[in-house]
Amino acid sequence: MSTAEQQPENTENPENASPAAPDALLGPADIRELAAALGVRPTKQKGQNFVIDANTVRRIVRTAEVRPDDVVVEVGPGLGSLTLALLEAADRVVAVEIDDILAAALPATIEARMPAKKDRFALVHSDAMLVTELPGPAPTALVANLPYNVAVPVLLTMLDRFPTIERTLVMVQAEVADRLAAEPGNKVYGVPSVKANWYAHVKRAGSIGRKVFWPAPNVDSGLVSLVRRTEPVKTTATKAEVFAVVDAAFAQRRKTLRAALAGWAGSAAGAEAALVAAGVSPQARGESLTVEEFAAIAEHKPAAERPAL
Repeated sequence: MSTAEQQPENTENPENASPAAPDALLGPADIRELAAALGVRPTKQKGQNFVIDANTVRRIVRTAEVRPDDVVVEVGPGLGSLTLALLEAADRVVAVEIDDILAAALPATIEARMPAKKDRFALVHSDAMLVTELPGPAPTALVANLPYNVAVPVLLTMLDRFPTIERTLVMVQAEVADRLAAEPGNKVYGVPSVKANWYAHVKRAGSIGRKVFWPAPNVDSGLVSLVRRTEPVKTTATKAEVFAVVDAAFAQRRKTLRAALAGWAGSAAGAEAALVAAGVSPQARGESLTVEEFAAIAEHKPAAERPAL
C-alpha cells in the first residue's frame, strides 16, 4: 500500500476539508461558485463529475508520484481542481479539454489562483481521441480523472500516441479500474486488461469515495497505475495483429479459443493450428492468456488461401 493510501485523509467529507493552501486549490464552495459563474451544470452525457476536495487531488498527485521535472498531460481537467494540484508538483501541465466553456475558463482560473505557474500551463481545446501532438516538451506522465463513458479508449489512445509517457495514474469507475488491473484467470479480465498490458504494467492504486465529486456519481471510483514497459512485448507481430486476436478471443469469451478464433483464422482448423504452434491449448479461453500468449498466436495466423483461378 502506498503512503498516500495509508494517510487518513478526509476525502469522504469535502465540505469539512482543510486544504493546506485554500487560496490555490479549489474547494467545494469555489467549484460551485465557478460553475455558477460559467453557467455550467455537469452532465452525464459528457461523463462530468468534478472533484471538489483538495485533499483528494493532492492524494492523486502523490499516488501518481509526480516529480518536479515532469511534464504532465491531463485529460478532462474540467474546472481545474486536479490541474492546480498537478501544477504544484510538476514542471509543466498540458490539459486537454473538449468542452468549449470549460476550455475557455481554465487559463483564467490558473492565472487567478496560481499566477506563478501560468507560464508552465498549456491548454489543448480538443477531443482527446483526436489529439496527435501536444505543445511544449514531450509528456512524461499522464494523470487524469477520466470521464467514465470514454475512459478506456482515451487511456489506450494516449498511451499509444505518446510513447514518452512513462507513468500514468487515472481515476475511473471502480468496475473499469478492476478490469484494467485484472490478471489472467480473473473473471473480469478482458480486452481492456490485455491491451493495457501491451503498453504497461498495471495495478490498482486505491479507491475514491463518491462524496468527493459534484455531482456525486452512482458508483465508486478507483485509481489505476500504469508504468510503461521498459521493453516492449517481444513479438514479430504488430500491435494491430495482436489486438485483432484479443478482440476475436473476447468477442465470444465463453467459447474455447479454437471456436472463438475460427473467424480470425479462416476456420476452426486454422485456429487450432495457430494455437498449437503458439504453445496454447485450443481448449483454453481468452481469459486465461497473457498478452505475450496473444502475441504468439498472432505470429502464427494462417496465410489467407488464394482464390481459385
